[in-house]
Amino acid sequence: MKRYDRLKEIQRLDPEKDFLTIYRLTATYEFPWDYTRALELALYRTYAVPSIGRLLAVTAELTDRSQKRYDDTALLLDTVVKHGFDTEDGRTAIRRINQMHRSYDISNDDMRYVLCTFVVMPKRWIDSYGWRRLSDHELRASAAYYRTLGEHMGIKDIPHSFEEFERCLDTYETEHFGWDEGAREVSDATLALMASWYPRPLAPLVRGASLALLDDALLRAFRYDPPAPAARAVVRGVLRLRARAVRLLPPRGTPHYARQNREIKGYPGGYTVANLGTFPTPGTGGCPVPHSERSAAAE
Repeated sequence: MKRYDRLKEIQRLDPEKDFLTIYRLTATYEFPWDYTRALELALYRTYAVPSIGRLLAVTAELTDRSQKRYDDTALLLDTVVKHGFDTEDGRTAIRRINQMHRSYDISNDDMRYVLCTFVVMPKRWIDSYGWRRLSDHELRASAAYYRTLGEHMGIKDIPHSFEEFERCLDTYETEHFGWDEGAREVSDATLALMASWYPRPLAPLVRGASLALLDDALLRAFRYDPPAPAARAVVRGVLRLRARAVRLLPPRGTPHYARQNREIKGYPGGYTVANLGTFPTPGTGGCPVPHSERSAAAE
């Protein structure tokens, strides 16, 4: 198989009917590392919406149990990619996602925005740092995949095309990005988690590199000092050099799913999909957050 043969395979498929197959080929064969980074950035980006960042701070899932929250989120989403929507494992993963979300007062607008980040951020990341750009077939398949996931999650008024997802994301960020102290705590905890994946002496470099990848809107929302232009140039230049090197490699012969990532630390002995995620605390009426804190987070 030659470097672009899989893209030719993708272009022979129907992005509206074969969207799951196309998405798997793109995310697990063509760009597994890039999709991991892009989806990390997608979830991180949502913290800058105060209603989302504040609630995540109240739950303490991303401040006190950062690694477990990271693992569970990645593994639940990965299960749907690998097994699809109509299998036992796929349905179990979606049921767990829905059970967790129903425990909180999350608006449909916030849920739809998070869905938009999953569609838009991989395209933007790969445009900048991928070994090739995503094709129109891949963008259409991605929109169809996440539209289907959103329908299974009960999200209303889901965008249809990639362009609609992108407009929805940009409009929502313009209207809602802003400062929140709890969201900044979640952001700091996430940066610390990412740094913890590397030897301790490298932690400051990893944090600095992570900040260098953030756009100005995110930096302003979290009140981070802008990185030096030279730091941004070095970090982004290294990623573009990586892309050039990857382009010269032979195509991947086997899929690489998120569960295979070294960043997944919490389940060395394996896991059961039905046990992933959070569960209601007894005596809270199904909500794992004390109701006084739940009300404050919703304000």
